[in-house]
Amino acid sequence: MKYIDEYRDKELVEKISTKIHKATTKPWAIMEVCGGQTHSIMKYNLLEYLPSEIDFIHGPGCPVCVTPIELIDKAISISLIKDVILTSYGDMLRVPGSTMDLFQAKAKGADVRIVFSPLDAIKVATDNPLKKVVFFAVGFETTAPANAMAVVEAKRRNLTNFSLLAAHVLVPPAMEAILSSQNSRIQGFIAAGHVCTVMGYKQYFPIAEKYKVPIVIGGFEPVDLMEAVYMLISQLESGTYSVENAYSRVVTKEGNLHAQKVLEDVFEISDQNWRGIGLIPNSGFKINRSFESFDAEKVFSLQNSKVSESPLCMAGEVLQGHIKPTACKAFLNICTPENPLGAPMVSSEGACAAYFHYHK
Repeated sequence: MKYIDEYRDKELVEKISTKIHKATTKPWAIMEVCGGQTHSIMKYNLLEYLPSEIDFIHGPGCPVCVTPIELIDKAISISLIKDVILTSYGDMLRVPGSTMDLFQAKAKGADVRIVFSPLDAIKVATDNPLKKVVFFAVGFETTAPANAMAVVEAKRRNLTNFSLLAAHVLVPPAMEAILSSQNSRIQGFIAAGHVCTVMGYKQYFPIAEKYKVPIVIGGFEPVDLMEAVYMLISQLESGTYSVENAYSRVVTKEGNLHAQKVLEDVFEISDQNWRGIGLIPNSGFKINRSFESFDAEKVFSLQNSKVSESPLCMAGEVLQGHIKPTACKAFLNICTPENPLGAPMVSSEGACAAYFHYHK
């Protein structure tokens, strides 16, 4: 299959592996930002192709994992209101809130429906004019344009029964927050290719310069990731720190300007709380005043509340790259996909889920 099989070519992976081994003379700690990349690394056992000197640290690039627990609670509260239909992607249903998850809310009688795109939620609203329909919009810059377009389409159709519970987070501020931490060991980043498809990668140059770390834009297939590692190691070994694009078949420096325009029309940048990490300034999107009638937080007059994670869950340490999932005492003991303590165990991009499915 074009653009799939050739990027899963084992012989090519082995050739790049040989180049990486020859280039590596020192220990290096590098982080792949995206949870999708984490799953590919584990699924294709890429660690076995790398020198022992390279330590892969898994980043917070899982939007489901970092959606704040108080927002999960808000989604659950909305779903339990009479004549409300809450729509969401499937991996959000098992993410634990402070007392239950959306799956349990559904068992209690809430009308919670799985959709595969925000336009599916628009259709639900169109087909159910007497009910309020909320789409739980979670994601990074990758999915934010489609969610913004859903709001634009709802306004065009005058769908007064549709709203968005927005939980969008931005990658570059999170990278800066990690690098600013006193505990940070990160010496180089593989940035998320799909985010850069939308936003481009100009915003990474100031980060590379400020923190003296190389950043390589990477894809998601084995060859993509191995090539990104080689480019990173080449920079690290030579003492340089620039931004390079190892995913040029998809990513351009400017990104998708049309998608960026939609984002600017519907959202504005805001401070955002990241589950397990805390408040990161200017790291989220919220619906702006022009479209506030489609903001579920305003439609339902939702109040912010302070809630705590389970003290047994070390998801925050995993998300910040301080530990691997296997270092958490709850991992595979009391925390499993059937009984998750934290979101990384149930998200399709969560590091704990990747280790559960592939590392064993």
